[in-house]
Amino acid sequence: MMQSARGRGACSNASGRYEALTTEAMEDGWDTRDEAPPPLRTTLTPEAARTVITRNTSPDINFDRSINPYRGCEHGCIYCYARPAHAWMGLSPGLDFESRLFFKPNAPKLLTEELKKPRYRCAPIHIGGNTDPYQPVDRETGLTRGILEVLERFNHPLSIISKSALMARDADILGRMGRKGLARACVSITTLDRKLARAMEPRAATPAKRLETISRLADAGCPVTVGFAPVIPGLNDHELEAVLEAAAKAGAARAMYVTLRLPLEIKDLFREWLEQARPDRARRVMSLVRQTRGGRDYDPDWSQRMKGTGPLAELIATRFRAACKRYRLDTPLPPLDCSRFRVPASEKAQGDLFDLQSFAADGSI
Repeated sequence: MMQSARGRGACSNASGRYEALTTEAMEDGWDTRDEAPPPLRTTLTPEAARTVITRNTSPDINFDRSINPYRGCEHGCIYCYARPAHAWMGLSPGLDFESRLFFKPNAPKLLTEELKKPRYRCAPIHIGGNTDPYQPVDRETGLTRGILEVLERFNHPLSIISKSALMARDADILGRMGRKGLARACVSITTLDRKLARAMEPRAATPAKRLETISRLADAGCPVTVGFAPVIPGLNDHELEAVLEAAAKAGAARAMYVTLRLPLEIKDLFREWLEQARPDRARRVMSLVRQTRGGRDYDPDWSQRMKGTGPLAELIATRFRAACKRYRLDTPLPPLDCSRFRVPASEKAQGDLFDLQSFAADGSI
């Protein structure tokens, strides 16, 4: 069994599923189990993106467009459903995913260009649907705040999700937009157990910092949802009520949950981590996970992939509904307001200038 690198979630770095040749570390016969792996440095590579808004038609997702400033995520959450996407880039969903990051430095500019197109039709944009927009490198890049500044200038509605306390940095923008019905935030809290959080989400904010983030956003005027996600049977499911209660006290207005999903490489990465981090309960956890997935590690069916099926999944759903009612986290929020969307006058003026120049060039004016 490999020992995970310090401050990282995955225990291995097996090649992606599309590679013709695969490499994987293995024991060579020398007893090195007590030797910690060398430090793994994070690299950040600019990506030459042509567009920044991604569209989707998934029937179980309540938005049709999203923005992800980063590929890969330094938080290193072992359960992250975005890990398999790194294989598309010839990289490993394991340690590569949390150490070899890519970003879109021109995202605010690209977003401005897309929003001012005459054919653009406004609908809420979700920020962070794939990887966290507030991972540690955003302290240096400021990329997510740049995106928010563009959306605020256009009065464009948005939702945003993170497990980082860095989101509180932008409470001023999110608060102003929230008060106008243009923004909602979701803070993910998987556990209140700091030790478990450190093992599962090694570079994410502590549970206490996430609760503080909820308070700061709510106080600023932005409606906040707490995401108890993922629910991992046998590992954190017993904390469901405690997490929702703490979040409600901090100022959360709504709650959501997702049952653990283990598609593609994640099932092996999670099982490997579980054997190392919680060997005493690894077999039971995997058994309970399969009970929510029809006896398999994962069932990708659109109608049930988020919540699972079977008696255990139904019990989790029942407990969640009861807790939401008890802590008043079940009051519907008004829809985000698309009627305020406007292309700023400064952007229109720039476009008019270009139009005049083009007319002058062909002699028609």
